[in-house]
Amino acid sequence: MGKEKQREEMKNWLSGLSKKQYDLKSQKIHQALFSSAEWKKAQIVGVTVSRVPEVDTIPIIEQAWLEKKLIAVPKCQPKDKSMEFFILKAFDELETVYFGLREPDPTRTSHCEKSALDLILVPGLVFDKKGYRIGFGGGYYDRFLTDYNGTTVSLAFEEQVKEELEHETFDIPVSKIMTDETTYDFTVGE
Repeated sequence: MGKEKQREEMKNWLSGLSKKQYDLKSQKIHQALFSSAEWKKAQIVGVTVSRVPEVDTIPIIEQAWLEKKLIAVPKCQPKDKSMEFFILKAFDELETVYFGLREPDPTRTSHCEKSALDLILVPGLVFDKKGYRIGFGGGYYDRFLTDYNGTTVSLAFEEQVKEELEHETFDIPVSKIMTDETTYDFTVGE
């Protein structure tokens, strides 16, 4: 099954989640993340501002601020499909861009170097048990992660994790996937 078909199937499944299921599953994922060594070690966390039906990242951003961590949010450049992160200190530093995405306003936030990011929470729609993912189709993260040496974790509902996905040579797997049921760790044996 091709990536586009898998994207559409997952979007359909996600749109069928009730608000109660979505909230409960997101909360379980938050608990897994907050108790992880990756979270505890990280001082600067890269994360997108989610939109339903992605795992809710607003509580993650708020928890980071409570713990005096820095939050860096990506800003995408559609012309060359590149991405940069900016330090977000308040939600009013966000602007709404294409497709209703909320990204940092570069005139109100400061740039964060890739090497400064301790942990990046990598979004996606469908994942496999090897750490590969199908994103939303822009390829921004695969480009950004090519020379990133920090930790990558994806947050997903268990139903988003499949046995195996077709992947390209340029696809970069994440280190871990945390779901509402378990954590898949791909760093074992490294």
